[in-house]
Amino acid sequence: MAALAGLLEALGRIEAERPGKPCSLAKLSKQAGLPMSALRRQLTLLEEAGLVALTLDDGGVTGTIELSPTGRQLLGH
Repeated sequence: MAALAGLLEALGRIEAERPGKPCSLAKLSKQAGLPMSALRRQLTLLEEAGLVALTLDDGGVTGTIELSPTGRQLLGH
């Protein structure tokens, strides 16, 4: 759970720096200090909980992520 909370906080910081723009998975991976495989597993859980919106590009290798309205509300954004 702590890892998921840390990931949400990192995404919240990125969104605060760049309001209205989705974050690349690569940027979030770097900010959170997670390898892409671990990041994708955690993002799947957050997406299923309705806290983030994940958009994958062709092949599912790259994509963007942003907080959902519920995720923003949870973080107080």
